[in-house]
Amino acid sequence: MTRQFFVGGNFKMNPVSREAKRALVKTLNDATLDPQTEVVIAPPSLYLIPVLELLRKDVKVSAQNCHTKTSGAFTGETSPAQLADAGIPYVILGHSERRTLFGKTRAALDAGLRVILCVGETLAEREGGRTQQVVEEQLQAVVALLKPEDWSRIVIAYEPVWAIGTGKVATSAQAQEVHADTRKYLASAVSPVVAESTRIIYGGSVTAANSKELAGQPDVDGFLVGGASLKPEFVNIVNARAA
Repeated sequence: MTRQFFVGGNFKMNPVSREAKRALVKTLNDATLDPQTEVVIAPPSLYLIPVLELLRKDVKVSAQNCHTKTSGAFTGETSPAQLADAGIPYVILGHSERRTLFGKTRAALDAGLRVILCVGETLAEREGGRTQQVVEEQLQAVVALLKPEDWSRIVIAYEPVWAIGTGKVATSAQAQEVHADTRKYLASAVSPVVAESTRIIYGGSVTAANSKELAGQPDVDGFLVGGASLKPEFVNIVNARAA
């Protein structure tokens, strides 16, 4: 089974002006992007709808987080129902900067959203040889809540905490090992069909310079890009698998 390559850009709390937001969108709108790659960008919540309205239609928009509840007294939160109603198809959940899954994945799927589900270990956990144990523990709570058919709307993002925003990056061999082990876990915990079809992407200081080697690994199905998604090189990362 061929899994479509996936590149997400997590803008985090950037940019800081509407002018800069328009410039980022223009760069993508004017770029030649690999049509075989699914591209998704996640601007801050303030810019979600304006970006959706300005952005070319073959690039999708994602929220950076959502709440478990549809509505209520939750100051500062965004509900999955609001995102779905606004036409936002994706949401990032479980990012290490907001790692509280609770029931968010189930709530997001119930609202009709697609989920970029982040997992990954700290440096101490990696040095302690606990990488796969940690990743599986983070996935177990989600596996327990999902039906096999739900996995078609999940993209797993392996993001080692020690590589996020540090300039450090897992080697292509390290990334491949974790992705392959994670796929084996899905095969036993869910089904071989789900394991083969679920996209597992890498996040952690991805740049144009290292993206081609990472993209060449058989179980690396794309990237979740942080800082580089704010730069012109994001286009090169999107095109990492293009001939």
